Amino acid sequence: MENDAATLYCPNELCQAANPLTHKFCQRCSTPLPKRYLWVVGDSLSMGITGEILADRYLIINQSVVLDTKPGLLPQAPDLENTHPIRPYLRLIPYRLNIPQVYGVLPATDGYVHSQVLLLEKSPLFADNLAQQVHLCSEFTDAWRYATSMRQLHWLWQIANLWQPFKSEGVVSSLLNPYLLRVEGPLVRLLELHSDPTTALELPQLGEFWQQLHQEAKPAIAEFVQQISYLLIQGEIKSSEVLVAVLDRGLAELSKSQTPTIQIATKTDTGPSRQRNEDACYPPSGTLLSKPPQPTALAIVCDGIGGHEGGNVASNLAIETVHKQVQQLINVPPDHIEPSLLIADLERAAAVANDKISQRNDSENRQGRKRMGTTLVMALPIAHEMYITHVGDSRAYWITRHGCYQVTLDDDVASREVRLGYAVYREAVQQGGSGSLVQALGMSPSSSLHPTAQRFILDEDGVFLLTSDGLSDFDRVEDYWETEILPILTGEENNIVNVVERLVDIANTKNGHDNVTIALVNCQVKYTEPQITLKAVVPDSTHIKTVNLTSRALQPTLLEAKPEQKTQVVPSNLPNRISKLPLNLIVPLILVATAGVLGYWVMLLRSQYAIPTVTPTRNIPSATQSPKVQQRSLNNLAPGWIIKTNSEITFNQQQVPPESFLEVIDKKFNPQPAPGIYEVYLRLCNPQPASANNLATEPPPPSEQPIKTELAQLKRFAVTVLQPSQDSPCNSVSLPADIPPPAANTPNNPGAAESNNR
Repeated sequence: MENDAATLYCPNELCQAANPLTHKFCQRCSTPLPKRYLWVVGDSLSMGITGEILADRYLIINQSVVLDTKPGLLPQAPDLENTHPIRPYLRLIPYRLNIPQVYGVLPATDGYVHSQVLLLEKSPLFADNLAQQVHLCSEFTDAWRYATSMRQLHWLWQIANLWQPFKSEGVVSSLLNPYLLRVEGPLVRLLELHSDPTTALELPQLGEFWQQLHQEAKPAIAEFVQQISYLLIQGEIKSSEVLVAVLDRGLAELSKSQTPTIQIATKTDTGPSRQRNEDACYPPSGTLLSKPPQPTALAIVCDGIGGHEGGNVASNLAIETVHKQVQQLINVPPDHIEPSLLIADLERAAAVANDKISQRNDSENRQGRKRMGTTLVMALPIAHEMYITHVGDSRAYWITRHGCYQVTLDDDVASREVRLGYAVYREAVQQGGSGSLVQALGMSPSSSLHPTAQRFILDEDGVFLLTSDGLSDFDRVEDYWETEILPILTGEENNIVNVVERLVDIANTKNGHDNVTIALVNCQVKYTEPQITLKAVVPDSTHIKTVNLTSRALQPTLLEAKPEQKTQVVPSNLPNRISKLPLNLIVPLILVATAGVLGYWVMLLRSQYAIPTVTPTRNIPSATQSPKVQQRSLNNLAPGWIIKTNSEITFNQQQVPPESFLEVIDKKFNPQPAPGIYEVYLRLCNPQPASANNLATEPPPPSEQPIKTELAQLKRFAVTVLQPSQDSPCNSVSLPADIPPPAANTPNNPGAAESNNR
């Protein structure tokens, strides 16, 4: 048993040699030895002990973590007849940068009940391989106080972007649970996903969670965080899209204190087994580009589809077309960029390239497998952001000091099966035809094309690797990023051209079955805490909804911005677009334009006599101003407030009669995952008054022991929260020793000072 526990088997099916756990490469064949530490959902390993081997392969590291000692074998897949526990993981695979993925299951027997234990890979864990210890990454709330203002807003920005997809899958409560919410360097990572309670969770609950962060936020953003929390609680921010837009403006303001430096190196190679190179890249192979001194930076990798005639023509045509389209966007000043519009433009650039290649296929009468096509992956760094656009199975990886993360999801059959909830990824890739592409540039009209454009906030040094599958196949990036790419970030390697050369050699010697093309984008940032006080500004939500809900063909873009918008760039071919419009559309457009000019002229005349109108954006009152007193309710419950019972209710077998009064002595998050999210501690300070029916009964004394309940349960009872203007029947008493007193006069406890002064 001890020998088994100290053994890691080679994943090479022709070798499978046993190796010590401390080795990184097989001592017999030099194959990299992946160490897959897996998170065990629940407490199902309580029957095992550290060092024990389960199912003849899983080494118990601790009660919640195991190591797969046979990574070359396919893990047992979960039973998909009951997909409820794993469905959110599968459907949220596009967000795997933030959430773990299902690895497999561990059959276990706990007494009389036979159950399957779910194993998750890529959880927020970090390992000390020498000491054979595995640790959880820091909790979000613990790491918060040590982060820069840029990173603090970056973390909130990620949570805001996850809110709607998590809500649609019924796991948004995971974003409100401090135990599940972890951070790994710049990234927010979820330990696991929990199903939502029956009580609906909305943005006001997110505001209550964020309200606790105000006091330990950096000075530049402390008031900003408080204002956003207030707006969420009050329902002024009604959607996650608006929330993201508010945070975007804050990040853009902070980015003025950040200086980015970009280096790009590229190389493409035919490889040892192909007759010609169907790949292409920009900048041209062998180029080293730096910004500054260059004013712009852009990296593109295209992989002409193997086996299709003209793959090299398609990849080069895509490079030429996309570069021409994006070049106009690069000329837009960074502070004039509207992220949602830029994403729409990048998707449109891919669509234009698709149509160019498709038209070439049609003109040459290419049908079926004779049609030329190509994949696309592109990186566009602008200010404090990196925009990644992709179609097909060429990939982008983000390497930081903390890990290597694949940020694109292949457009292949396997990924589609997982997104639809039909299969676990490691099982799906084993099926026949799993690597077949479901979309690529040039194979069909752009009306059926769905490019993916994403953006990432840069708040520390990082490297983005763009590569064709000549390198990414067989997990070569995961195997070699630590030895080849990480030294760029640690300062051990200063020449990224040398790194690109070595990666191409690895692709040719370890894979060698295809062309290989690589672009390395090295991003270095220097950030200084600004001496400013950031204010929250809520943009016009109507514009945000238009950008997100309309189809791609009708979305406004940076290149077609209205004159009153900040961006003034107009493409040279715009008149040609208008000339192609049908006459029945041109006439109404002319009438609308004429009416607009007349309306603008009337507004100029009226503005000389009227009060100026309010702008679409508005500043939120600062913390030093006196905001309108909010109505007290269970949604914003705070210590010191009084609750009145309207009917008889029962707390943990303790009956409380109607017309009783309860004082809130504490409200806090449950330290362990719980459906209620909040725990509330109450004391019965004044039972129901004597009435004609109970004159002979002496009222019982006030309760000295606190009543503990969940906020969600409290909301199901018939209770009323007294307002500040109403008389309180409660007198302050000393709290039990095991219940911490509420902090007085803090943003987290509004009304605490009022309670103490009564």
